[in-house]
Amino acid sequence: MNLPVLKAADFASDQDVRWCPGCGDYSILAQMKKVLPELGVPREKIVFISGIGCSSRFPYYMNTYGMHSIHGRAPTFATGLKSTRPDLMVWVITGDGDALSIGGNHFIHALRRNLDVNIILFNNRIYGLTKGQYSPTSSEGQVTKSTPMGSIDHPLNPLSVALAAEATFVARSMDANVKHLGAMLKRASEHKGTSLVEVYQNCNVFNDGAMAYAQERKQRPNNTVELEHGKPLIFGENKDKAVRLVGNHLEVVNTADVPADDLLIHDEKDMNPAIQMMMARMRYPEMPEPMGVLRAVEGVATYDDQINDQVTEAKEKKGPGDLQKLISAGDTWDVA
Repeated sequence: MNLPVLKAADFASDQDVRWCPGCGDYSILAQMKKVLPELGVPREKIVFISGIGCSSRFPYYMNTYGMHSIHGRAPTFATGLKSTRPDLMVWVITGDGDALSIGGNHFIHALRRNLDVNIILFNNRIYGLTKGQYSPTSSEGQVTKSTPMGSIDHPLNPLSVALAAEATFVARSMDANVKHLGAMLKRASEHKGTSLVEVYQNCNVFNDGAMAYAQERKQRPNNTVELEHGKPLIFGENKDKAVRLVGNHLEVVNTADVPADDLLIHDEKDMNPAIQMMMARMRYPEMPEPMGVLRAVEGVATYDDQINDQVTEAKEKKGPGDLQKLISAGDTWDVA
């Protein structure tokens, strides 16, 4: 029997999209709807789970199963769902405040466990839903409604946090580069294990232009470098700049001044994340910021597979058990 071929429109729900006009979230939503039909996964096998924030309205706008959960806890709900229903494709939609502030603990442990889910982190470096307070990724000195004299916090780098947690897939894209964003979402969906895609997303109301250096077409070539596995980190409007490793740090060079074999070759499959961590720490304006897949390692056991293997082994040894009998057994239980 031939199954119907889904289109982007098939993934659009009947809900009015209620983000601010011009918000970068629209771009991410559009690319998600465009990518999903290419994956060949039935809509009833796809689930979107979100926490709290502007990004977390995402499940309402997808014609799939979904859950708008509580602040910072989307990875927790995703862990329970994926562990009990490993046949589902689970997406976690979160923001820089939701994931990295109240949800920081849950975010880190989902990554280190290598749960087979896809985490899309919308990073606009501000709290948009609550009207413009600084977030964990806001720049030092940033003046917001909650930091009228400038933020004194040192901002978190989501990619560095993910690599430190031994995440097996770490990538970055942006709302303004739709082709690249779609490619990153697809790569993430194909990965076996936890995939994290940080998306630079412009909040045109409370933090407009915060990442213009990377998002604007004219500025992007000189301030970002697109990563390709097995290729050197070359960037610039004329492709005349590159990155090389000198001792224990990275530096920018002119391609005309150094031999080609001096340049840093990107290896997304390296199990040792040391160089990947150095790349994650490349920050504008001193260095071009990396866009693309920093890390994609295979063969690491996933949490959901391992927990289901243990359940299967326990049933083989002790039988399926009787939950009702256990509940009515008395006030105390003996655990062997």
